[in-house]
Amino acid sequence: MKMHTNLLIRLIYFSLIFSFNWVFAQEYSLSGNVFDVDNQPVSFANVVLLKQSDASFVAGTITDHKGLFEFKNITKDKYILNISFIGFKSEVIEIDITEDLVIEALTLQEDAESLSEVNLIYKRPTVQKLPDRLTFNIANTPLVEGNILQVLKSTPGVLVMDGNIMIKSSSPTVYINNRKVQLTNRELAQLLENSSANSVKSIEVITNPSARYDADSGVVLNIVMAKNLVTGYRGDVFNNFTQGVFPRYNFGTGHFFKSDKINLNLNYSYTGNKIDRRNDDFVNFLDANNNVEEQWRSLIDRTTWSENHNINLNFDYYLTEKSTLSLTSTASVMPYFKYKINNNTSIRDNTNNFLGGFTANNLSRDDRFNIGTDVDLKHNFENDAQLTLNAHYTNYDYSRNQNVFSEFFDANNDFDRASEFRTLANQNTEIISSQVDYELPLSETASFETGVKFSNVQTNSGLAQFDRDLSTGDETLNTQNSDDFDYDEKVYAAYANYSKSWEKWSLNLGLRVEQTNIEGISDFGNTTNTQNYFEWFPNYSIQYDASDNFSIYTNYKRSLQRPSYTNLNPFRFFLNENYEVTGNPNLLPAFKNHFVIGTTLFGLFTVEAYYIRYDGNIVELPRQDNATNIISFVPVNLDETVDFGFDFLTYFNVTDRWSIYFVNSIFNMRESTNFGDGFVDINQWTNYTVLSNDFTFLKDDSLSVNFAVSLITTDLQGLRLVEERLFSSLSFSKTLFKKKAILSLTFEDLFNYQNQFTTTQYLNQFNQDNTLLDSRTVTLGFRYKFGNTGLQTNERGMSKDERDRIKDFN
Repeated sequence: MKMHTNLLIRLIYFSLIFSFNWVFAQEYSLSGNVFDVDNQPVSFANVVLLKQSDASFVAGTITDHKGLFEFKNITKDKYILNISFIGFKSEVIEIDITEDLVIEALTLQEDAESLSEVNLIYKRPTVQKLPDRLTFNIANTPLVEGNILQVLKSTPGVLVMDGNIMIKSSSPTVYINNRKVQLTNRELAQLLENSSANSVKSIEVITNPSARYDADSGVVLNIVMAKNLVTGYRGDVFNNFTQGVFPRYNFGTGHFFKSDKINLNLNYSYTGNKIDRRNDDFVNFLDANNNVEEQWRSLIDRTTWSENHNINLNFDYYLTEKSTLSLTSTASVMPYFKYKINNNTSIRDNTNNFLGGFTANNLSRDDRFNIGTDVDLKHNFENDAQLTLNAHYTNYDYSRNQNVFSEFFDANNDFDRASEFRTLANQNTEIISSQVDYELPLSETASFETGVKFSNVQTNSGLAQFDRDLSTGDETLNTQNSDDFDYDEKVYAAYANYSKSWEKWSLNLGLRVEQTNIEGISDFGNTTNTQNYFEWFPNYSIQYDASDNFSIYTNYKRSLQRPSYTNLNPFRFFLNENYEVTGNPNLLPAFKNHFVIGTTLFGLFTVEAYYIRYDGNIVELPRQDNATNIISFVPVNLDETVDFGFDFLTYFNVTDRWSIYFVNSIFNMRESTNFGDGFVDINQWTNYTVLSNDFTFLKDDSLSVNFAVSLITTDLQGLRLVEERLFSSLSFSKTLFKKKAILSLTFEDLFNYQNQFTTTQYLNQFNQDNTLLDSRTVTLGFRYKFGNTGLQTNERGMSKDERDRIKDFN
């Protein structure tokens, strides 16, 4: 069956190539010679061919050592030919291709001004608001001198909290050039922090992704890399040092080479971290009448040591002018990870009398290997249609060796007893997927795209807990807390998308369908969980431009959230004898319906009203057992979650050297569910405000400063209320050595107000958690660029939706 499917795809592909090439067979060539005023050939001049009708890019090349250039397979049309080279004025001519054309001599005139020192002229970032997305253009702005994570912190609507990327209260799906970055949250943050923003063109915050995106891409954050036409080599090296509670550091290097036939981009980075986090937790265990019977206070100090190697490879080979073969591979290796938890818990009654307590020292050592590879074959037809074939493979391997030693004390604080256990956990995930996409322009104002995709995910996990006899040192397998879990998921998907624009109207309609087949088997528990479901995912976007200063739009999208493979794993993973993390094999996918109506005024202000309903929203909750005094962190499906509110956004230049981005969002989050022992319904109004200021100083704009603050009032997250938080940062960036080096200095959490205080109180649940984050940091960075620093890379990520659900053990 697999062989027949592959044969069918090949037949369709080559049939389409043959039919389109036969219909549009009339092709011509364009060639010429470029000289200077002394009649000497100009080598390596950029030659770009554009359409006269819309100035769209057709082809690009460079002159050879004799000043010659040539374009083949050019269709009959009117074009603009642009020839440019450093030190010369650009030559722009209009041509009409009706037959093979040879331009005997093109003379470039010297530009006296450009022959002096070449300075890069920076401009301001701009914000463009469309019905389905917000585009933050940063090309040729001071922001490109930092890393991509710093750019995201300056992007309207994006919030980076404790290494997690958030858009309001949800985690977006991150893409690079419409390819999903298939890493865990921790790996993703490291990749972006270690990636230069020098080649970033824009950031797209896509709130209504088209049907081409996978069904669980509810909100997409797409990082668009700039394209390059110039051949040559460029590279850079960087080093960053961060001081928080403990020092952290990272360094890396990137290399890019382009010729007429290949693009090669290779990046490597190393990160060494030591991060501290402290918790002051209160758990009020209740009696049958929900009165406080015992209060447990835990002082927890968590320290994490880690070393990570990240490698990203992108290779493009131009088979012909119309066909490209691409290889993309991303690897993240964590050879060293140590996680140490020191816990001291005191137990008191409702009159504050001391009843006892315990200490628990948890030491874990992990290692992780994650590699994903994409192979793409892309062909462009003469009518601007495009066919893309994709194959993907991921291998993710994670293991943990954990040891927990506890000592217990009586009401006199005298030693009572001790216990010790060891846990071995592992998870191996393999993902195989293939995809075919076809794009067809129907006219200058309409287009159609369609595609199919198949993915298969297989995860094998194991957990073994060994109880240790402290007197003999012998270990015994605890079968109650040990298990093997096998997971198999197959998804078949197809989509179609149509877009059309008129003088004042624009329309986008899309539909995606997915058939999902799941089987999860727990060996020790002797249980099998099977899920088979077929779902439709429509979306639309409509905009009316009443004038240049006023437009109104509306959009809708249905999407889903699949459980992570780790959350489906039924394991019980003990942090100590009273705190455990457990999976839920009965988790179901969550479905999301998102409606928006909005308007833009004068190109400066955007006002939106939105409504989001989640059915079966997946959240991880702390569930306390008042009889056994055990806290379980377990993922569950909530019955209903409703989020509605109003957003106001503006971005403008105060002066030539000062720009402001401001957003204010007022929204209500309501979560309700039935746990079987009672119905819970909680809602909370929240205000989210962001103010970001960008400044440039000095005559050549070589000094850039950003000051940003974000305020989030009390908000609701998974039936828990999180108190008000203030995020703040101040960063400086100075270019040196004729723009070849960048020195940066960044201060985070200036006001020490990012710590998180959380309260859980419903039914017979009553606990509080005060988390002190290692967020007050100072970072000093240096990056040096060499080679042809004007080159842009072909750097990109991968787009396999299934990898996004990979999750580390807690």
